[in-house]
Amino acid sequence: MADERIVTSDTAPHTTVIERRGGGGTAMIAVVLLIAVLIGGFYLFSRQGAQNSKDAAITSAAKSVGGAADKVGDAVGSDK
Repeated sequence: MADERIVTSDTAPHTTVIERRGGGGTAMIAVVLLIAVLIGGFYLFSRQGAQNSKDAAITSAAKSVGGAADKVGDAVGSDK
């Protein structure tokens, strides 16, 4: 935004235009915040994937133990 000022002197009146410009600090902060949000999102999604893998491994191990227990139960039941 430019401010216009009319200055009069002894010779002739003239207009002085004073332009105000930002240093770009707002844009820099916006870029830094965007990068932080992207990194945070990546971190959260990668943690979720690791948690899902861990849950799948535990489920698989529990099924294996259950299958082994069934076999032992069948073996014990057939001895009687």
